[in-house]
Amino acid sequence: MSATGVGLFNGEKVSIRLCPAKENTGIVFQRTDLPDCPPIAARSEYVQGNPRCTIIGDSKNFIQTVEHLLAALRAYDIDNALIEISSCEVPIFDGSCRHFITMIEEAGACQLPSERVVMRLKKPMYWSKGDIHLIALPADEYRLSYTLHYPHSTTIGTQFYTFVLTSERFKNEIASCRTFSIYEEIAPMIEKGLIKGGSLDNAIIIKEDAVVNPEGLRYSDEMVRHKILDLIGDLSLVPPFLGHVVAVRSGHASNNAFAKELLNHIKMENS
Repeated sequence: MSATGVGLFNGEKVSIRLCPAKENTGIVFQRTDLPDCPPIAARSEYVQGNPRCTIIGDSKNFIQTVEHLLAALRAYDIDNALIEISSCEVPIFDGSCRHFITMIEEAGACQLPSERVVMRLKKPMYWSKGDIHLIALPADEYRLSYTLHYPHSTTIGTQFYTFVLTSERFKNEIASCRTFSIYEEIAPMIEKGLIKGGSLDNAIIIKEDAVVNPEGLRYSDEMVRHKILDLIGDLSLVPPFLGHVVAVRSGHASNNAFAKELLNHIKMENS
C-alpha cells in the first residue's frame, strides 16, 4: 500500500510504501532515494535528538517524523513491516495518523508463525526532568495517561486523557487528532525556513490564544489526545510491553529518553 504527501519540515514531496516483512524483522525503513543504504530499524537505540519530532538513523541515512506512522503500526499490532520511503521525512498528511490507519486497513495484516512476545513490567520506574515526568507502572494492560499543561494559553490550558490501547479505541479516539503549536513559539522556525511543509491543512495553530484553523478543533481536548498519539509512537521503539504509562508535559525528547531507560528496565526484569 503506497501514498504520497509532503514532509512537515522539509516541504518535499515524498512517497511511502508499506510492505510485508518476514517474522522477527521488526519495523524497518528503507530510503529509496539513497542507493545501497542499509535499512533503518525502528528501535530506541537509533533515535537522534530533536524536540519537535522523532528521528531515527545516523547523520547520512536517517528518517524523521516517524512517530505518527509508528503509532498506527503499534495500535494495530503490526510487528514486522518494511517501509519504503523516497525522502528523509515521513509525510505529514493532515497532521494526524488517520491516513496511515487507512493504509493499514486497506493493505490488511497477516498472522505469522512465531509467537508474539509481550514483555511485562514488574516494578515501577520513572524519568523526570524539571516539570516533565514519565512513570511506568505494572499493569495487565497497555494503558496511557497524559496530563497536558499550558498555563500561558487559556485555549489549551490543562487537559488530561487516559485510555487502554486497542486498535478500535485508537481509531475512534486518537488517530484523527492533529499536531498543534502556538504560533509565537514556531514563528522563528518558520522565518528560518525550518518548517517548509506546515500549513493549516496539517496542524492546529493557536495564535493570540485562539485556534486559527477555519474548521476549529475535532475534539475539545484534541491537543492532549495528540500528545498520547505521539507517546504511543515514541514508545513503539520499545518492544511490546504491558504497563500503565503516566506522562506529564512530555515531548519527543523526554519520551525517547524515557523509552531507552524503560527498555533497559524491562530487559533487566525479564533476564
